[in-house]
Amino acid sequence: MKINEYQLLALRTCNSESSEDLILNGTLGLCGEAGEVSDHVKKHLFQGHELNEDEIINELGDVCWYIAVLASGLNVSLEEIMQRNIRKLQARYPDGFEVEKSINRTE
Repeated sequence: MKINEYQLLALRTCNSESSEDLILNGTLGLCGEAGEVSDHVKKHLFQGHELNEDEIINELGDVCWYIAVLASGLNVSLEEIMQRNIRKLQARYPDGFEVEKSINRTE
């Protein structure tokens, strides 16, 4: 599946087409789902739970859904978001990640 195809398919299950609703739903949902991912890891690291990778993968799918919704509210494709991110990372770390460049970033 192509990333923009995912975005279109994800929107089929959204209950609003209003940009404002998509932005709000995407933002709030993204925060909630990211919290669920971190909760699984927290329980594993600090409460003795087994790391349930399958549940984390399911939560990451929910994160993707909310990112697709938010992106749609902003009228931008997931592909464009990913391309911008890669350009930013290439400019920041042209030769790959370096601790020194991370510590002493100019931006």
